[in-house]
Amino acid sequence: MRTPSTPLISEADAANELMRLARTIAKHNKLYHAEDTPEISDADYDALVRRNNELEEAFPHLVRENSPNKLVGAAVAASPLSKVAHEQRMMSLDNGFSDEDIAEWLARVRRFLNLPEDEPVAVTAEDKIDGLSCSLRYEKGKLVLAATRGDGQVGEDVTANVQMISDIPDTLSGNVPDLFEIRGEVYMAKADFAGLNERLMDEGKADALAKNVDFDPEKIRQFANPRNAAAGSLRQKDANITAKRPLKFWAHGWGVHSELPADTSFAVAKAMESWGVPLSPLVKRFETLDEILSHYRHIEAERADLPYDIDGVVYKVDRLDWQQRLGFVAKAPRWALAHKFPAEQAQTTLESIDIQVGRTGKLTPVGRLKPVTVGGVVVSNVTLHNRDEVERLGVRPGDRVVIQRAGDVIPQVVENLTRDEEREAYEFPDHCPECNSEAVAEEGEVDVRCTGGLICPAQRFQRLVHFVSRVALDIDGLGEKSIGEFIEAGFIESPADIFRLHKHRAEILARDRWQDKSVDNLLEAVEKKRQPDAARLLFGLGIRHIGTVTARDLLKNFTNLPKLAEIGKAAREDEAVREEITAIDGVGPTVAQALADFFHEPHNVAVWDDLLGEVSPPDYIVETRDSSVAGKTVVFTGKLETMSRDEAKEQAEALGAKASGSVSAKTDLLVAGPGAGSKMKKAAELGIEVIDEAGWAEIVKAAG
Repeated sequence: MRTPSTPLISEADAANELMRLARTIAKHNKLYHAEDTPEISDADYDALVRRNNELEEAFPHLVRENSPNKLVGAAVAASPLSKVAHEQRMMSLDNGFSDEDIAEWLARVRRFLNLPEDEPVAVTAEDKIDGLSCSLRYEKGKLVLAATRGDGQVGEDVTANVQMISDIPDTLSGNVPDLFEIRGEVYMAKADFAGLNERLMDEGKADALAKNVDFDPEKIRQFANPRNAAAGSLRQKDANITAKRPLKFWAHGWGVHSELPADTSFAVAKAMESWGVPLSPLVKRFETLDEILSHYRHIEAERADLPYDIDGVVYKVDRLDWQQRLGFVAKAPRWALAHKFPAEQAQTTLESIDIQVGRTGKLTPVGRLKPVTVGGVVVSNVTLHNRDEVERLGVRPGDRVVIQRAGDVIPQVVENLTRDEEREAYEFPDHCPECNSEAVAEEGEVDVRCTGGLICPAQRFQRLVHFVSRVALDIDGLGEKSIGEFIEAGFIESPADIFRLHKHRAEILARDRWQDKSVDNLLEAVEKKRQPDAARLLFGLGIRHIGTVTARDLLKNFTNLPKLAEIGKAAREDEAVREEITAIDGVGPTVAQALADFFHEPHNVAVWDDLLGEVSPPDYIVETRDSSVAGKTVVFTGKLETMSRDEAKEQAEALGAKASGSVSAKTDLLVAGPGAGSKMKKAAELGIEVIDEAGWAEIVKAAG
């Protein structure tokens, strides 16, 4: 529903936000519908959609072609199952979140149909099960095709799999139309879901025992929730796997048909039930708003005790002739609405707080709970987000807390019930639990991060992958798989170890997939980087806030890496040195602080010195060519198709120009690729010359 007021916002900002929302919502649609791996909660997803709707209502002329309101589900991902087009599109539903939303929906129905005030509007109401949408096509009462919803127009053919679900009849009984497509949800009951995960764990243990290897429960793929279990079980290439999974089905609507058995939604539903198709036992018919909301409250109260997961109640105008008149808007019918439940909550005890270190060094507190069931899922962990959130909640081990599960993601603490009890406050660590390096939060940031960088085991893999990547040292043949293999074997722990791989030649050759030629090619590629570009090496070390452009800016001023190290070590205590760093064009106090923090940590200095003992990067000297843009400020925007943004900036500097990230009165030239937005508009307002990527290529070519 689109009831929240839209904050004051400019048209340009609204256009940019709508673009971001379209991309974000499309990403989460794909994760949820096509890949069954959601990353955010239903509530967070609904909030994104509501914000999109607010902006589209406030700025209707900015509605995009890829607006989330025009899309249903997500396109079918790469799959062994064949695709099938729906003869009649499978639609989605608009959502309501409050009693006022439902009252407004009924009022809109009345206004659209021009009904008198005393004319009752009968509505069917049924619980909205959290499953996988599926259509069943019956011809002469015989099941001939079953398909997932997909993007509403094209789904996946799951006929063989559906025939393994005992709830779904192969043949309908009774007086059935020649053609009738039943639509509903494939789901898994809570108890069956728990039993499936337990069986998968037992099978993993038995397999490990048979192979005489240690059993690792972390390697067993268990399903996160009943909805994912249902989706993963139905979309199997081998229908025999589906047959072993406890799937169920119930109907909630229909698609194409040769005729209808009744003229109301409720009566058609009951007819489908009489043919042998399961129907929710909570489907009811009402004529007043009070009755509808009372039914909603009843289902909400019973929700936790239902044998299956639901996330709301669906209302439909009962009369089919009125449904036909009301029709559809964008991706949803006007005659139906989903009344979503608020996030589920439960009380439990916070038994401990653990600190997890991410690949970027972020320290995330995770609460370990006395297990409690919320929304059909047993919850034993809860995210506490960051140090500030721990302080805000005042949580300590032993506290009684209220947790909230708002979808298929890790829950959060919404209230600390015992924060007033006299106990010592939890002390957030100031050193990394993985490597004992200092852990700090930069000014203006809430996240506390480990400063250990490459010596921190939690960060090592990702940092080393970055170090050898194309944008850093660009070592051919040394990718993620090899880095992981060499770390596990103990061949590399730090960047310097990469240049000592030749000492492990025989050991590498003894490993699977390595031959003389592949090992020699790898070692040769490593040797070629003994004199790397200093800016690439600096960027490759992954010092926070030092990207490719900043690395070049620093080295243009300090010439070489030993000099930069001296500056970095002095910057911690010497204000004059920090000012020298921040005075560099394009470098600010944040970078100066990051540099000082890096060299303050003895582990980082050891890694730095070790690396420079293996490589000899030459002094960084930018050779510029005469060009038409020498001395000018150039900005790149939009999607560049023949080069990366960093490569474009390097070209500009080589031509004697300054590459800037924002358009201002000092900008001389804007190079715009496809998708250029606000920068293009600002350039036009300021009268700045604008060229495309081909025009920039001509400038580069002319410079020789």
